[in-house]
Amino acid sequence: MSPKNETLSLFLAIVITLGLTFVGLWFLIERWAKISNTNQVNSNLVVNPSVNNNPVNNSAIQNPTTTSCSVPNLPAGTFNYGGSTTWAPIRRDVDPVLQSICPQFTLRYVQPAAEKPGSGTGIRMLIDNQLAFSQSSRSIQGEENQKALQKGFSLKEIPVAIDGIAIAVNPSLNIPGLTVSQIKDIYTGKITNWQQVGGSDLPIIPYTRSKEAGGTVEFFVENILNKENFGNNVSYINTTTEALRKLASSPGGIYYASAPEVVPQCTVKSLPVGRISGQFVPPYQEPFIPLSQCPGKHNQLNALAFRSGDYPITRNLFVILKQNNQTEQQAGDAYANWLLTPQGQELIQKAGFVRIK
Repeated sequence: MSPKNETLSLFLAIVITLGLTFVGLWFLIERWAKISNTNQVNSNLVVNPSVNNNPVNNSAIQNPTTTSCSVPNLPAGTFNYGGSTTWAPIRRDVDPVLQSICPQFTLRYVQPAAEKPGSGTGIRMLIDNQLAFSQSSRSIQGEENQKALQKGFSLKEIPVAIDGIAIAVNPSLNIPGLTVSQIKDIYTGKITNWQQVGGSDLPIIPYTRSKEAGGTVEFFVENILNKENFGNNVSYINTTTEALRKLASSPGGIYYASAPEVVPQCTVKSLPVGRISGQFVPPYQEPFIPLSQCPGKHNQLNALAFRSGDYPITRNLFVILKQNNQTEQQAGDAYANWLLTPQGQELIQKAGFVRIK
């Protein structure tokens, strides 16, 4: 080969070698850049756990105000529920939060067609397969569980909040409080004048809803009246709103209801209650805010006394569900468990009830 050809061959070899080297370096640089970008993107992701898996331990889930759906085992679909009228503030203020963060879980409140809504009615509708789960202000009764067993399943109650029963009277009534025994005697007709419990000479007008109205009346009859009947002096009304309106214009009136419905009111006052005379515990936080300052200021629930049991008339609020291993049970379980989370308990407290944990 001539020197000229050797030089040309050498030149071409160098050019080809440099070209291959450049292509190789370019490929490596591009590959490294892609890997680097992928790692950067992954490092910025926050895992949103599936609603059917256990939540991951991150600050968003621990924060009570989280807006991500991290409710374990929450089924998708529309679920009928109903029951206690006491639960109305929770249905109004708490349940919509769950539906907003978990839109795949839709709650539909169903009222009975021919009965008044209430805890007992809700449990009957649950047993009759009209509800996926129900809300109750009292425990399950033995006969209710027997009826459920006849349908092939049992009932379970999950406590999620604490409520107190407040005794409401006209603001003009001047007595320090009532014992549980005196409240019983008033509603069974044994005490008929406020003078008998340290007040003025004034006939007592006890108001109540009917026994069929709901869990609050059932709880009152079971735990305060010891299953005795109401006296002949008792006047029946349909709703708490109606009762409070009557109390405002009836100096001798008395009524009982869920504490959040009574304590903050501006037209009636709630009485301290005791197990024995002279040891009364108010259902409101002291000092008492005079009604003349309402609605600028409202009396607040005595949450500490409710939780400790010092206030003598307290109860739990329950989610009632079927033990049938179906989607309905899964929905009720998930709903109750969410109410027991920090977010659920905070919302329950804002709705006017006392957190259970």
